[in-house]
Amino acid sequence: MADLPVLPTGIRAAEPRDVPDVLRLVRALAEYEREPDAVETTEEDLHRWVFGDDPVASVLVAESAGEVVGMALWFRTFSTWTGTPGLYLEDLFVDPAARGSGLGKALLAALARIAVHRGYRRVEWAVLDWNTPSIEFYEALGAGPMSEWSTYRLTGDALTALATY
Repeated sequence: MADLPVLPTGIRAAEPRDVPDVLRLVRALAEYEREPDAVETTEEDLHRWVFGDDPVASVLVAESAGEVVGMALWFRTFSTWTGTPGLYLEDLFVDPAARGSGLGKALLAALARIAVHRGYRRVEWAVLDWNTPSIEFYEALGAGPMSEWSTYRLTGDALTALATY
């Protein structure tokens, strides 16, 4: 990952060798979010889309005692209103045994540093309505919900039907 500021201790840019750990953490996040069978991503997908010729996402990993115990997967966005890029945090996860160690905050601080370093104006993400521990964590950092906005998604047959319009 080019053009990185100094990251918090224990946080670094993921490397191809981290793909098995990143996928393990994605699966653990799906389990936590009550969707254990929803993960279709493979190691090959992560290699292609994070480390391949046309990367569309980036990953930071959190380490403790030499082991990868957390990750933040993100991608760049663009705001036509501010005229600047931003970061969208797709997944943030820290192994339950490593929670409370500050690594979740360090991952978000690293994303904030990247955004500020690059002149981006925002870091955004979504959180499930029932995920009170995460909501409280985010709000303690100064983040707030965008209450006037709803997220929409087009997938499956609806996506295919629209693509044939």
